[in-house]
Parts: sequence; structure tokens; C-alpha cells
Amino acid sequence: MKLRLLLLLLLLTLLAAPAASLAAAPAAPPNIIYIMADDLGYGDIGPFGQKKIRTPNLDRMAAEGTSFDHFYAGACVCSPTRSALMTGQHTGHTRVRGNHGQAGISRVPLKADDITVAEVLKSAGYATAIAGKWGLGEPGNEGIPNRQGFDHWFGYLNNDLAEFYYPEKIWKNEQEIALPGNLDGKRGQYSNDLMTEEALAFLASNRTRPFFLYLAYTIPHSLLEVPDDSLAEYLGKFEEPPATEKGNKNATPTPRATFAAMVTRLDREVGRLFARLRDLGLDQNTIVFFCSDNGAPDRQPLTQFFGSYGAFRGKKGTLFEGGTRVPMIVRWPGHVPAGRRSDFVWAGWDFLPTAAALAGVPTQGSSKTGARLPPNLDGINVLPALRGERLDVDRVLYWEHHANRFFQAIRAGNLKAYRESPDTPPEIFDLRADPGETRNLAASQPAFVARATELFRTSRTESEHWPIGRSRKKKS
Repeated sequence: MKLRLLLLLLLLTLLAAPAASLAAAPAAPPNIIYIMADDLGYGDIGPFGQKKIRTPNLDRMAAEGTSFDHFYAGACVCSPTRSALMTGQHTGHTRVRGNHGQAGISRVPLKADDITVAEVLKSAGYATAIAGKWGLGEPGNEGIPNRQGFDHWFGYLNNDLAEFYYPEKIWKNEQEIALPGNLDGKRGQYSNDLMTEEALAFLASNRTRPFFLYLAYTIPHSLLEVPDDSLAEYLGKFEEPPATEKGNKNATPTPRATFAAMVTRLDREVGRLFARLRDLGLDQNTIVFFCSDNGAPDRQPLTQFFGSYGAFRGKKGTLFEGGTRVPMIVRWPGHVPAGRRSDFVWAGWDFLPTAAALAGVPTQGSSKTGARLPPNLDGINVLPALRGERLDVDRVLYWEHHANRFFQAIRAGNLKAYRESPDTPPEIFDLRADPGETRNLAASQPAFVARATELFRTSRTESEHWPIGRSRKKKS
């Protein structure tokens, strides 16, 4: 009897062992998707106050995730924002600090020794892809996506070419391919839709392994252009301004309807992505970020009509809040709180260390796969804040912008300092009390003025391509 009992206990132990081992096994690292719109203003989508343009899928994403009211782009124009996102460094340190180099080279590419978030995740076992706008390398040089950690690439290398939604050619990996439907002036294939198609195919082909997808849409950048099937919803809905007014680029007779349709089309593509995640059974183990690369551009009276700048001062190309503060929504069911708004302050260069933490890359040393964090990061791991936990960090956010003058800005706590050249005194704003930056507090904040002046000096390293004092205005 005793022997039978012992054998039964032994059998139960053996049967229970796999279940116990399974329970103790670590969860698989999540898939990571980063969606970035182009020139989308803070107030251009429903979750951030838009009332005239439909964005049902982004509304749903916000209801199922967390909206961050104090998120900042890496810069106030395209390329440096993307460089900060890829390298985890702000514009005082990252390789690409402007759309155009100011000293001897038109477009500065990433170099082979720049370590991108794609390289970190690839070394951690992730499949990696980008579809959309790159802006960090030209044909044949070290900066192209396939040489910066991406297994698959589809889209525009060049910022200027990304203004056109019906191109005759587009890049796929290291080859430029023709889009037959767009040849000889025909408008057949809307490039933004093709980016989604590439993204959906990538999800399907990599559904059995962790993946990183960077989906860098070009909507609603520059040209006002959208397929007729999207435009129809808004035709006749708004009183359109005279064709001669500023903001009516391309002389389209319906700039308001076209812009609204472009934003809704962007929203539609986000919806297609989420639908595919659900169909593939990937929805629960995929974290999705959505943001813009900078504030809305100068499209008056269009931007005023839609409230694109929110409550903020400034626009794209400035370091006021309207140029750098952008919408951010993060969704990850069961991990990121649903329907929440957060006032946590963070920026685009925090994505690399956060993505690394999601992938299980240690803060020091390397993982079993050899993945490690690059040195000299300005970003921090904000995963606790994404999960709704309190994350108290004493840090300074820094930006610089090279145009006709050398602009700098910092944010430390609630206070922001801004100056237009090293020779001008900084203006000081309390962003909690005065988000529109209307009241300069410099006279009553001498200690912060002194601190900011020192931080403007120490928060950056010199760049041969963007020297201080010799900047010149370039197209953005």
C-alpha cells in the first residue's frame, strides 16, 4: 500500500513538473511598433482635442492605452527628430542635428559607428523593419536603413522626395523600384497606403518571433493631396478660404477638406494595422507607440482653423512648445493602463533604452544574445511610467536648432529656458502655469537663468556640420 502511494506521489510530481516549469518561465518579449506621423500637430487628432476631423482608430487606441500630454519630439524638424529616436541621443549629441548640414555637406548621414535602436533589438533576436520616411542617409552611404540594423526597408530616403505622395519610384531595401501606376503623370498608388501594405506583410511573415516595426508615415507632411475616396467625406463640410491665402499649398481649392481627409486617412491606416495584429493573434503581446515627428508647420489659416498647435506657442521649426510637444499614445493591453492621461515628461530619445528594456537588454553588460545598450545615451528607460507607475527622475531635456540663428531650449521640472543665440539672455517659462509661454519669468528666476545658461553650454558637444555662429537658413 505504501509503495503504491509513493509511486502515485512520484507520478503526480512528474506530471506537475512541466506545468511548474511553464509557470516559472519568463514571458516572451513583446513585439514593438513605433508609428510616427509627419508634421501632425498636437491638436490634430481626437485624443488631443481635435473636434473637426474624425480619428476613430486613434480615439480607440487612446481608450485602450495611455495618452501622454508632456511628450516631446527629438527636434522641431524632421531628420534630427529621427536621429534622436534611432540613437537615443538628443540634438546636442546625436549625429544628425538638422535637415541640412551647415558646413560642407548637404545631408549628413548616420555613420557605421552610430548604434541604432534597430541594431540593439536585432542583436536581441528581433526581426526589424521600417516603412515610410527615413531622412538619415542617401543611396550607397552608411546611413541607409539596411546598414543601420533594419532587415527590411521600404520608403523614402530623402526628406524632399517624401513630399510627393504619388512618386514614380520608391526604395525597397537597397534598390529603387518603379511604381508603374504612377508613371507618366498618372496617380495610381498613394505611397502612404503602400507603407501600410509593407508593414502588414512584415507582421504576417514574422508572427512567430519578436519583431520591431518602425512605421514612419509621411501624412500629413507638406503637399495637400489625398485619394478621392477619402476626400469625399469632407467635401462641402467646411467653408474653404480663398485660393490666394497662405496655407493653400498646391493651390488646391479645398485645403481644409483635403487636410482633414489626410488625417482621417492616416487614422484609417492605423486601424488597418491593429486589425491585422488581432487577426494574427498578436494584439495582446504587442506594444504600439504613436506620435508625430514635430509640431504643425506654418499653414495659416489652415492650422488656426483646426487648432493644430493646441494651446501652445510656436510651430514646426521653432523650439517653443508648438514646435516640439507632440501627441503620444501608447497601447499594450494588460500592461499600459487603459483610458488614462499622464503628465509624465519624456522625449523621443527615451525610446531606445525603453525598447531595450522591453527586449530584456540589461542596463549594464550584455544579454545572452550579446545585445547591449550603446554608450553615451541621453535617454532613459521610461517603461515604469508607461505602466502607470510613479517614476521620479531629476533630469533636463535639451534641444538645439540650427536655422538662421542658433536656438536652444531646456526643460527642467516645470521650468523651461529658451534663447535664440548664445549672446541673448534666456527667457524662462513655467509650463504648468503658462503652457502658452506668454510670461517671461527671467527677472524673478535669476538662479534658474544662471543654471540654464550653464546647461546650454554643457549639454552639447561640438559638431563639424552644425557649428555655432555659422548657421544659415535652409528649407525644412
